[in-house]
Amino acid sequence: METMTYTTQNIWTTWFAVYLFLGGMGAALIALSTLTDMFLKANKRLAMWGTLGGVMLLAGGTLMLFFHLLDKMAVIHLITPMAIINNPSSWIAWGTQFIVFTQLTAVLYALPFVIEEPFFTRFPILGTVLKMNIVKAVAEVAEKNKSLLGWIAALTGIGTAVYTGLLLQSFPAVVLWHNPLVPLLFTVSAFSTALAYQMLVMHYFIKDSETDRVFHHYERVDAVLVSIELVMIFALFNFTLSGSESGYRSAEILWSSTGWIFGFIGFGLIVPLFLEVKGIFYGWQSKTPVMAASVMVLCGGFLLRHYFMAAGIYAFPW
Repeated sequence: METMTYTTQNIWTTWFAVYLFLGGMGAALIALSTLTDMFLKANKRLAMWGTLGGVMLLAGGTLMLFFHLLDKMAVIHLITPMAIINNPSSWIAWGTQFIVFTQLTAVLYALPFVIEEPFFTRFPILGTVLKMNIVKAVAEVAEKNKSLLGWIAALTGIGTAVYTGLLLQSFPAVVLWHNPLVPLLFTVSAFSTALAYQMLVMHYFIKDSETDRVFHHYERVDAVLVSIELVMIFALFNFTLSGSESGYRSAEILWSSTGWIFGFIGFGLIVPLFLEVKGIFYGWQSKTPVMAASVMVLCGGFLLRHYFMAAGIYAFPW
């Protein structure tokens, strides 16, 4: 008679949680920044720093994943559009293309802002490069095609955020990961952390009437996203309890962990939600509570991915 063994996976650990966190937040930040600039016509510096911040976060997460690949040269077959043409059903090929096009279009979208920003001229080499005629010409073309670049960056950014969840969902042996809620949960979390990131940037680095208007929009949207995230977490809890032994054991790990219950759900979701809702309906004398909520949301976003990796139980027969 065949005996099943259940064990915690030890390959995708904290390093992968960092990749999922940085990659998802960076991609969502690019989409959020370009859409905000196109529709709310906010401060150009907010769009620039948000877009560039998203590029750096996404690049950092992608590099972390790249360094852990066994066959690094295999990436060459994925970074060109031919990867999709040759294998249109490959989600890895689609994900790689989303990452490439998100970063490329985001840099082009931000380039006209960067050229006008005095901060970058302080650096001798970078300032010289930005004054080159070819760079100015590219910036002019980018400015003329701003809407097209913005939409491509936003859509591929959303696709990249979804991809971080699809990456986990593709593992059928781990029931906690292999369910339809995971891509949705990770996408909502990615945009919630992106909103928190931008609220911190607006409060500490960009202060004017335009950003105050955007700040309040972000606060409302983030409260909705955190609420949705809470609903999905408890739906996921029911899913794991009513499924296989693998899912049940993952639930045991999560719901017996003080870090998951108090760190992620308590201080990563519930407390920030109360702080934001209070600010939305009754206001605060200062923005300090909302800033604290933003930091908690960022910490909660990482803890979600950390505990998902730690509770990944898979089954195999003897």
